Amino acid sequence: MENFWVALGLTVFAGMGTGVGSIIAFTAKRTNFRFLSISTGFSAGVMLYVSFVEIFFKGVDSLVIVYGEKWGHWVNVGSFFGGILLIGLIDNLIPEADNPHETHSEKETAFLHDKNAPQPDLKKLHRMGLFTALAIAIHNFPEGLATFMAALEDPSVGLTIAIALALHNIPEGISVSVPIFYATGNRKKAFIYSFLSGLAEPVGAIIAYVILLLFVGGDDGVIPPQITGILFGVVAGIMVYISVDELLPTSRAYGKGHDSIIGLVAGMAVMALSLLLMK
Repeated sequence: MENFWVALGLTVFAGMGTGVGSIIAFTAKRTNFRFLSISTGFSAGVMLYVSFVEIFFKGVDSLVIVYGEKWGHWVNVGSFFGGILLIGLIDNLIPEADNPHETHSEKETAFLHDKNAPQPDLKKLHRMGLFTALAIAIHNFPEGLATFMAALEDPSVGLTIAIALALHNIPEGISVSVPIFYATGNRKKAFIYSFLSGLAEPVGAIIAYVILLLFVGGDDGVIPPQITGILFGVVAGIMVYISVDELLPTSRAYGKGHDSIIGLVAGMAVMALSLLLMK
């Protein structure tokens, strides 16, 4: 419990990236697609590196204590692919047109910067913004759990993951607030929807944590090591899926040249340096 408030604070910070994206959408005259490319690539680098180098093996350490050398590894691998299956199912339940991780070309967003560009149907635009907010909220539940559990075990690792997810949430905030604003003309309403979609991250983390304490927590409020180990495997799987299926394609779509790989390697380097400095 000693790291609870730190973990919760970092999860809130990660979720607030959607609000930052909303502010950028209203203040920037033109979307900086190169920034989106590098930042999403950076987030992918952070999450891939920490998943395979740190979190996956934390799961092994906890599970081997309970299940032994052989079965501990089997349970950990099963948990990892279970995490991928979980986020994959969530992703596939959301219609493609409303999925916040479907990238939009500069041509599709031309009406934001060019009054002469074809204007979209306002009702359709409003609906798209609302469904995007809902889709992001659903996505943010497992992302919140990932940030919270990592920070609960190690706040330093949790901080880096929270920064990566906050960067990842910036373009999501833009994808919510822009269509709602242009459909309604109401900046406040657009910001609120964007902000609330990000709040799903800490809400999801708290709900998951309370359920764990109620059903598997001990009398002292400590989650058993086998449950912690399984959760680490699940978290690693979730973050790998997010990186490969969502962040890297987004980074490639928005970037030019080697922007995507620059962000990816920079994210890995920052995560590696963070882990080395904590040794």
